[in-house]
Amino acid sequence: MPTTEPALVPGARSPGGPAARTDPVPLSQPLSAGLVTAIVGFSSSFVLVLTGLRGVGADPRQAVSGLLLLCLAMGGLAIWFGLRHRQPVSIAWSTPGAALLATAGHQSGGYRCAVGAFLVSGLLITLTGIWGRLGRWISAIPGSLATALLAGVLLPLCLAPVRAADQLPDLALPTIAAWALLTRFARRWATPGALATAVAALLFQHAHTFGHSGDLLPTPTFTTPAFSLGATVSIALPLYVITMASQNIPGIAVLTHFGYQPRTRPILIGTGLASAVGSVGGAYMVNLAAITAALVAGPDAHPDRARRWIASVTAGAVYLLLGLTAGFSAALLSAAPPLLIEATAGLALLGTLGSALSATVAQENGREAAVITFVVCASGVTAFGIGAPVWALLAGLGSYALLARK
Repeated sequence: MPTTEPALVPGARSPGGPAARTDPVPLSQPLSAGLVTAIVGFSSSFVLVLTGLRGVGADPRQAVSGLLLLCLAMGGLAIWFGLRHRQPVSIAWSTPGAALLATAGHQSGGYRCAVGAFLVSGLLITLTGIWGRLGRWISAIPGSLATALLAGVLLPLCLAPVRAADQLPDLALPTIAAWALLTRFARRWATPGALATAVAALLFQHAHTFGHSGDLLPTPTFTTPAFSLGATVSIALPLYVITMASQNIPGIAVLTHFGYQPRTRPILIGTGLASAVGSVGGAYMVNLAAITAALVAGPDAHPDRARRWIASVTAGAVYLLLGLTAGFSAALLSAAPPLLIEATAGLALLGTLGSALSATVAQENGREAAVITFVVCASGVTAFGIGAPVWALLAGLGSYALLARK
């Protein structure tokens, strides 16, 4: 639904500025909005990030390195864009991209080939900022196919809570109950609360040690990238398409909805270069936030749109601090059964899956092609070294051209 507020030109003062100053809003409001944004964004999906990196072959130290560098890149870019453009530009890691990595599996060339795929994806994002036609090609993919691809990637993880309830009832059922109650009464904190419940259940039922204190301090671990056709096609291209379709384009739409005119070229170039540089340390993709963007761009951050950038800069600063907890977070999760970790991540993605499924079948024209895209992607098939997301997109585009009414 379009916003009723007039567009705000970057650097311009908010309409009615003098009137707004007669009823000043305390600085604590955007500061608290930024704090909540970072905590919710980190706690709701860092489990998925670690799971995704381990899924493509990263060892524990490499996964911690990836989480650390992602937080540093997100924090640094949010602070830079906020101070430079005076807009609430919220940066996040690609949550759908992490789900893609979690289901992609080990590549034939090992983790080095996955790192090479991360590098290629970052360069493609950078190229999109430089060469606008590439972005228009991505935008030309029918929206129902893009959401179907996202839904197919998310479905295997969203089934994990069901399997965990059957196989690990003593750990999974309290986690699911906490998530359900908080979804009803405090939706924003549902996933962090579910994660805290899972950790509490582990600590209550089992005695675990998390290693020496020195192991808890995260340090970057660099991996020399290698390149293979299989990893490029199975990881790099789907990661690029999913990030553009489900993160960057919606992120721009959120800012536009709240009356901003985001400068997409420097944002895409900046996030793409940061992803490419950080890829050797496991930072697979940073991009515009889509899910948490409204927390810093909306009126809850500040009534005056010209002051909401304070919230995004605050979130960036908090992300820098949260990066220092990467080692402890990974050590804590190492004590949990893998299925419980997947179940917690799946609970966090149920809302996104629901939105994607709704958008997939919303329009009658092209619905069959969208469903074909979804089922092929959800099948998880791999043929000729190419993963299901690529086959799903090809099948969807082919069936859309054949079946959709012109």
